[in-house]
Amino acid sequence: MTAPATGSANPRRAALAALVGTSIEWYDFYAFATAAAIVFNDVFFPADMPPLLRTLSSFGTFAVGFLLRPLGGIIFGHIGDRIGRKKTLVTTLLMMGIASFCIGLLPTYAQIGAAAPALLIVLRLVQGIAIGGEWGGAVLVAVESAPKGKATFFGSFAQLGSSVGALLSTGAFSLMNLFGSSAFHSWGWRVPFLLSAVLVGVGLVIRLRLEESPAMAGIEKQRGTEDKLPIVEVLQKDWRTVLFGILGLATATGGYYLVTSYLLAYADDHAHVSQSMLLNGLTLAAFLELVVTPWLSLLGDRIGAHTVVIAGLAGVVVLAVPQFLVVHTGSTLLIWGAMLAMRFVMSALYGPMAAILAEGFDARVRYTGISLSYQLCNLVFGGFSPIIAASLSAAAGGSYWPVAALLMAVSMIGIVSISRLRARRSALLTAGTDHGLTGRVTTTV
Repeated sequence: MTAPATGSANPRRAALAALVGTSIEWYDFYAFATAAAIVFNDVFFPADMPPLLRTLSSFGTFAVGFLLRPLGGIIFGHIGDRIGRKKTLVTTLLMMGIASFCIGLLPTYAQIGAAAPALLIVLRLVQGIAIGGEWGGAVLVAVESAPKGKATFFGSFAQLGSSVGALLSTGAFSLMNLFGSSAFHSWGWRVPFLLSAVLVGVGLVIRLRLEESPAMAGIEKQRGTEDKLPIVEVLQKDWRTVLFGILGLATATGGYYLVTSYLLAYADDHAHVSQSMLLNGLTLAAFLELVVTPWLSLLGDRIGAHTVVIAGLAGVVVLAVPQFLVVHTGSTLLIWGAMLAMRFVMSALYGPMAAILAEGFDARVRYTGISLSYQLCNLVFGGFSPIIAASLSAAAGGSYWPVAALLMAVSMIGIVSISRLRARRSALLTAGTDHGLTGRVTTTV
């Protein structure tokens, strides 16, 4: 049993470091997702390739980044549990920034042929390893440093990086799109990737000033010479928590890409909706997520993080069909309204998950445990969701119904899984087991 950490000297600085770092990491990640949906199919693949195959190939380069995310979680989780959270987060930030900058410099298929998508895939794999180690450490420096009863709120700052990154990346692409289609496909798409160098410089300044998580002091005192590897201990003792975490996060990861990246491609191919209008809608949705996530996480500190997530999943079930249905109306108001409503309920299920997962593992293996849960979920449900959705829609003659049904099914499974995590946590507390976050996370039965 790991003793509770006494708290960081500056929990606000820890939250800021988590926010800024994850914002930059997710900016790079979402920039790739946006480019894969609207430009990579034309830039990195031959013009005589069938449109559907080019779309699937473009989404394939997006998907490969998820293949190595669990490996990144295991590698950096081990380092973070043994050496410290801070050093790990500096390394992952540098890896992501360098890879993204290099993507902005890549030659096209017309210039170097098949080597272009090959190089794109290599850099995407580096991104995957980096983001695999980033999320867990950012969450922990915020949650482990949080004041009593505020872990859900402080943990949400790491989660806010997703909406900030999405806001910055879609905003950057929207700005570049103003130069016209020809300029955008020629050079405009490169600018968002090149800008990552500036953002990484800002992130490094903040993270190098970050204090180490207070939980690390307790870990060093209790570590024995015969301690098992963190990954071995997690798989032996906490595999149920990992499994329920994966299923509980499925909509927040895979579902997110269905209503962002895949929605962009679907609306363009089947409804012929303006890309600029869709990008502007996604930018507004990212801004809404940025605003409401802290408030929903504060609500989680009051009524229980699990309750908020379950309500969010129920909202996704209700909105799954309308999200795709309104695309065919061509109405900007209806399309944006559906985007905003969907992002609101997804904010409810994404923000509090940091605290829910963190409380499920002992501090000695917590980095590894939450990283494994999150990154395996992204591998199974995240990276391949646009490809699966495109394939299902094509098999149904271009209909959105199979995709909406998939989103609803995954969300209902998530409700069951989050309920099981709440029950497991309550059982641990009843048995007197303390993972070092008692009092920091609000758990309701």
